[in-house]
Formats: sequence, C-alpha cells, structure tokens
Amino acid sequence: MLTVEQNEELTSVGPGTRMGELLRRYWYPIAFEQDFDKRPSKTVRLLGESWTLYKTPSGRYGIIGEACPHRRASLTYGIVDDEGVRCGYHGWKYDFSGQCIEQPAENDNTTFREKIKAKAGSAQTLGGMVWVYVGPGPAPELPRFDVYVMDGIRDIGVATLPCNWLQIMENSVDPHHVEWLHGAYFEFLGQTQGFEAPKSFQKKHVKVAFDEFEYGIIKRRVLEGHGEDNDDWAIGHPLMFPYGMRVGGQWIDQMQIRVPIDDTTTWKLFYSVHHPEGGTWEPQERPVVYNYEVFDENGDFVTDYVEGQDVMAWVSQGAITDRSQEHLGRSDQGVAMLRKMFKEAMAMVEDGEDPPGTVREKHDRIDLPCEKDKFGAGTAFVDQWINGGSMRYSPIREELLKVHHDAAEAREKAGSGA
Repeated sequence: MLTVEQNEELTSVGPGTRMGELLRRYWYPIAFEQDFDKRPSKTVRLLGESWTLYKTPSGRYGIIGEACPHRRASLTYGIVDDEGVRCGYHGWKYDFSGQCIEQPAENDNTTFREKIKAKAGSAQTLGGMVWVYVGPGPAPELPRFDVYVMDGIRDIGVATLPCNWLQIMENSVDPHHVEWLHGAYFEFLGQTQGFEAPKSFQKKHVKVAFDEFEYGIIKRRVLEGHGEDNDDWAIGHPLMFPYGMRVGGQWIDQMQIRVPIDDTTTWKLFYSVHHPEGGTWEPQERPVVYNYEVFDENGDFVTDYVEGQDVMAWVSQGAITDRSQEHLGRSDQGVAMLRKMFKEAMAMVEDGEDPPGTVREKHDRIDLPCEKDKFGAGTAFVDQWINGGSMRYSPIREELLKVHHDAAEAREKAGSGA
C-alpha cells in the first residue's frame, strides 16, 4: 500500500505537481478534426487546466490558455485568423506562442504588449485527431505510432469517465483480471441474463511477466493449454507510458488512450483499425467516432461487454482510489512496476532529462510489438471483440463484420485453390 501523500503525488496532474510536470512532457489527443468543421475554436480541458484549441483559415492548429490575460474572458469566443487568436472582449491578439502582439486600446503604450504572454502549447493532427503538447520547450516529436498511420477502416469509441487516469493505467498491467472480470464474471452475467459470454477470455493464467522497453512495459501471459511460443507470451503487448495501451488481434489493431482531463476525470478512447488480409473497403477521409455506454437509464454500470466491465472496475474504486487502504499481492507485480516507473520518471524530469517514450528524431512510423493471435483464438476473436466490446456501439459495426467475414472467405478460397 501507499501512504496518503504518495497516492496524492501519483494522482495529482495539475500545474506544479510532480506528476503534472511529468505528464506535460507528452503529446495528447484532445479533439477530432471534424470538431472544427463548423466553428474554428473549442474549449478543451487537459491536466487540470482549461484551454482554447483553434484552427486557422489556412488549416494550422493552435492551443492557448482559455482565459485572456487582460480581463479573463474566454478566448474560445475570440476571432481566429492565420496569425493566431484575438479576444472578442477588447481585441487583444495572441500569436501561436501565446505572445500578445496587438492591444488596440493601448497603441500608445507599445512596450506593454511585450510583457503579456499567455500560456500556450503546440498542436498537430495525426490519425484524424488533434494532438497537443502543453509542456516546456522544445517540444518533442509527436510519435507516429503504427496504429495511427496504418491503412484500414478506423473507428474510435469515446467516453468521459469520472475517475483518475492512473487507476485505468494500472489495469493495463493486471493480466489476471481478464479471466475473472471478463471470464468468470462475464459468464455469470450470461447465465443470469440469458446470453453467451465470449470464450476467449475464460482461460486460466499459468504465468505472467513484464519487461520494460523504450515506450513503457511489455505485458506477457501464458494461458492454460498454451506455451511460450504463443503470441501472448512470445510477443505480448505494450503499456504505452504514460497513458496508453497497444493491443492486437487477428486483423484488428487498437490503441487504448487515457487522457488525464483533471484529477478526477479521464477521456477514454478506443482507437481501432480494421485491416483484414484479402479484404476490400472504401478509403476513409476521417475515422468514425462514436460514444460507448457507461451507465444505463437507472445510473447503473453497463457490464454486459468487455470495456463496460473495465469501466465498472475503474470507476467503482472512487474518483481517486485510496491506495493507503489496498493490499497488493504477488499477482500485482505489474502494478508495482508501473508505480516505480512513474516515480523514476518524475525524478528524471526534475533532473532535466527526457522521461521514457520521448521522441526527439523525425520519423515516418514507429512499429510496436503486439500479439496477433490473441488468447490463441484465431479469427474467432474478431467477432468476439467486435460484438462483445465497445465496438458493438460503432455505427459501422455491421460493415466491419462484413468486411472481416468477406476477407475470411476470400482467404479460405485462396487457401483451397478454388
């Protein structure tokens, strides 16, 4: 267990906190490109602060502290042009660095504007999302991880969850929960509510392991009836430090993203790419974005699908888990390892070093290790994942299933020589 003070250090993301200073060294997706089709700016929350995210007529994105330094009016309701954003209240104008460059009623006081600089960051697009960096310069490169740049059909499930981002991250290094939360509990729900639970999640864990690598921690498992030559152990999949997890299946790749909005709120995204071998699909201009259900009409958790069960486990711990009351066992080695990594990374930042996963060199794509034959389920896992996970809420679910099924038939015919 942790002390109350240690828990607060790990979960506080605001400016000036140890964890907040660490987290400000990374890029975050905070909006979608289509959010700017009808208006050029929107308010976003990130790391306990409110920001104005905007898009200029020429297509450049910027991010600046929402409150104008003059009289604190919202810059989200300002005038956006190719030089930056002008406050709608008194016309003070700020460039992309946050520097005030115009003060219409102060033209006889030209040195005044030089002293005014709003908090600002950098913004770019990748994979249909708008990413921002709000830490100290120079900003690192936005990592172009494989999921965001590979070909395929993309859909993104989103929800805003009322809990701290860390309790979601700790789930990523807790393999044993799969056979219980998504196995035994799912089976129990199926028996009591009259549906069949996915079989892939019900296999017992024989052993697990965790290895640090450049971008976080590789999680490995051997399931009952499997060996170390199976993908789940031989390749595994990575926790992406500090706020993501990369998972894979047969012809589906996914990045799970946990954006720390503030200490008690997390924007949770499932970014999926479907690319079945032998399949054909229409090119997408943008990913399909949908909301997955967290609570039903009575305010109860929706737990008859995999991610809904995860949400129940995360959110039912409370807004911020009281880790001074927990009792970790040997099976929680991954959780202990992740906390140690966060502690070491905070110290690195304080020593002026780049924390884990920082990318400084320009690049086209970063390929990540990730299993393909998940749980040894083969192509059967595709249907179980789409129908039994957050993708069941996707407006293109039937299209996705058809693309996968048609591709499987094409592979079968090619294999038989028909």
